[in-house]
Amino acid sequence: MTFDPEQLGQPKQELAALLKVLRKRAGLTGDRLARRCNMSQSKISRIENGKAQPSLLDLERILRAVVAPPEVIEEVIALARLANTEWQDLRSLRRRGLEKKQTELAALESSSTEFRFFLLSMITGLLSTPEYIRASLAHSPADVTKTIARKLERQEVLYDTKKRFTFILTEQAVRWPLLPPAAMAMQIDRLASLTHLTNVKLGVIPIAGYKPMTPMDTCSPRWKIMRCSGTKYGPCWRSGLPLAVHDL
Repeated sequence: MTFDPEQLGQPKQELAALLKVLRKRAGLTGDRLARRCNMSQSKISRIENGKAQPSLLDLERILRAVVAPPEVIEEVIALARLANTEWQDLRSLRRRGLEKKQTELAALESSSTEFRFFLLSMITGLLSTPEYIRASLAHSPADVTKTIARKLERQEVLYDTKKRFTFILTEQAVRWPLLPPAAMAMQIDRLASLTHLTNVKLGVIPIAGYKPMTPMDTCSPRWKIMRCSGTKYGPCWRSGLPLAVHDL
């Protein structure tokens, strides 16, 4: 039994329906499945009705309880990634609170071990200086002091040697003059210093030269936020492009 995530329509609804099908095929009631997963029956019901989004840990428990074969587990996880991918504009993020988003990201980073980022137009907060972070939030009419502090606190995860980080940046992202020259020099110096961490790989795709491929991360003016929980599923970008490490 196989499932192609690209053929399933609305990922959240299809994921919910698929989990219900797997439970019924295993001959389990919602109550019995809940006991096997150490969850409440109401949570199982909300998940199967698409009213609650299961974490990857929830999915692992459910799939183990219904004795799903490895190929089904792999494809359900792939579908869950689609279901956990949200597009949010700046207005939505402001309404929810930028600081709250930092707390969510910190929790994700705490529970993940491998991170891969493709940065098309800007430097991510994990790599940024305080001045760069402040400038990147200049659009917000709210007080961003706490958000800046939380972004800086999140940077501590880079020094956890049990985690692995790969950052791919375009040269445009590195060079874009978001700050005055002296402050940008400090930002680039920070990037260079982070390359000395044994668990951090940082590559830059130069502008010069022929490139037969175009970047696929073109989500402006909306932000693409992938929320994945679990021990080995983190923010991830995979590409056929080689890792070009430059001295910044």
